[in-house]
Amino acid sequence: MDMAYYPSNYPVLKIQDKVTEPLVARVIYSRPQKNNRQVFGELVEYNTVWRMGANEATEIEFYRDVKIGGKKILKGKYTLYALVTPREWTMILNKELDTWGAFKYDQKKDVARVAVPVKQSPEPADAFTVFFDKIENGMNLNIAWDTALVSLPIMLK
Repeated sequence: MDMAYYPSNYPVLKIQDKVTEPLVARVIYSRPQKNNRQVFGELVEYNTVWRMGANEATEIEFYRDVKIGGKKILKGKYTLYALVTPREWTMILNKELDTWGAFKYDQKKDVARVAVPVKQSPEPADAFTVFFDKIENGMNLNIAWDTALVSLPIMLK
């Protein structure tokens, strides 16, 4: 299990009294390894809902209202899923929490779906990795594994 925060390194900044902006989001996820396997198209099947990681489905918590794909997302906790294709991932925020894998995924509980392009990662990631970076008026939620990199813009205004 691992966590990603926005702002990045928020817990460390907080204990060092160096916080310059409030906590906006936290992602809790498992970090499967590539281990010389073919990741996309085999381990992660195309056009099938994926839990985005391993074991329990990845969860994101927003500590304030945000906008994703132009849609207002209320402060709270959501499960993150993805529908993966070679060129595009559909990122899914879903209301069902504390779920193992995507076995009980229920589309009726979706809060938002946003298509994002797949880019080539500058460096292949052996471990599934989630991180945030700052953009104008918000942040990108970045997901990297193997040679794939996707970025989901999350707006604060």
